[in-house]
Amino acid sequence: MGTPVADSKTPALAAFGLIVFGIVIAAVQGLTRGSIAGGVIAGLGAIPGCYGMWKGIQQETQGTLAISVVSVLLALAVGGALIVLSVVDLIRR
Repeated sequence: MGTPVADSKTPALAAFGLIVFGIVIAAVQGLTRGSIAGGVIAGLGAIPGCYGMWKGIQQETQGTLAISVVSVLLALAVGGALIVLSVVDLIRR
């Protein structure tokens, strides 16, 4: 097992940053219309979130693991919602 060290929440913060950036892109284009680019960027937040989960498991720290799990779930939910809203808007036109 890994040796416990000070936990690092940097990957989770990077994931939340990508999620916020994706929402900002969607808001500029019209939040109710969604945004494929914003959804993809928000979904990319799952990558640092997964790395944070791995770090949390290796360091045996529950805080890092919990925040990283939330960031992955939020990244996938926001990314998926923005893409679905964009596709629905394209179909309605």
